[in-house]
Parts: sequence; C-alpha cells; structure tokens
Amino acid sequence: MAKYRKLSRTSSQRKALLRNQVTALLNNGKIVTTEAKAKEVRKIAEGLIALAVKEKDNYETVTVTAKVARKDANGKRVKEVVDGKKVTVYDEVEKTIKKDMPSRLHARRQMLKVLMPVTAAADKKRDKKEIDMVAKLFDEIAPKYEGRNGGYTRMVKIGLRKGDAAMEVLLELV
Repeated sequence: MAKYRKLSRTSSQRKALLRNQVTALLNNGKIVTTEAKAKEVRKIAEGLIALAVKEKDNYETVTVTAKVARKDANGKRVKEVVDGKKVTVYDEVEKTIKKDMPSRLHARRQMLKVLMPVTAAADKKRDKKEIDMVAKLFDEIAPKYEGRNGGYTRMVKIGLRKGDAAMEVLLELV
C-alpha cells in the first residue's frame, strides 16, 4: 500500500501544490479542492498544527537593549554633524523578546520547510505586508486547539466538479 497519493504529478510539482494548499488552508481557514488532494493536505496540516500545539509555550522572555535610530515627525532619521560628517543619532531602547527553546526552534524550522511566504495586500499596491505563518500557527491557531487531541480539520463533500466530475470537498479548520 502506498504511503501517499501521487496526484498525477512529478515530485516537485506535487510538493509545490501541497505546500501552497497547506499554506492557503492555514492562512484562510478553509479551501475548496478535490477529495484526493484534500486528504493529502489534511495529513500535512494536522501534523503542523499538532507540532504548534506541542511547542506553543516553549519559550522564555528575555529583555534586551537595542539601538534604534531616532526619527523626526516625517519618519526620517535624525542626523547630527560630528567632525564634519553627518551621523545618525541612536537611542537605546529596552525590548522584551521571546527566545525559542531548542525544540521550539526545531519545530519552527520544520514548519518553514512546508509553509510558503504569504503577502497580504495593504492599502497601496507597493505596500505588501508579509504574514509570518509560523507565528500565526503558534500564536493564533495553536491556542484554539490546545485541549483537543487531533482532528483539527473537517472535510465536507460539496459535489462533483462540472468539468471532469471529480469530487470536490471543502477542507476547513474546525
């Protein structure tokens, strides 16, 4: 018995398709696809969610001091003349950051192998904000499923597709 469906694609095409669909599912909460693809996407997505649930609280909070450039009202850096040269003025700011423990860092890297970069269109065309899907998994999706033992997705059969009569399903996060 095969361990996975080949989906009539080469390995690189199949990997790209599944990565895109898993990313879309986790970003949007639901996708419409064929039944065979949905079953493969479900395996990968549930593994990622289980990993996020397991490692979601595995970090320590650290306070660090960082140099940040001082900015004026327009948002431009403030410059000072020192020895005839213009030099940017920096302020020291204390920040609290989450420092991943080794197992959470490993989980983050495993997730990054699967998830694709996602950009969300902001107000203007050129202002595209990149969404950190791993952070979304840890901060938004994992707390939702904390007390649940698996079964993070649901497949609802929609019906046959008009073109090729393939069974379409709605795959959604529960």
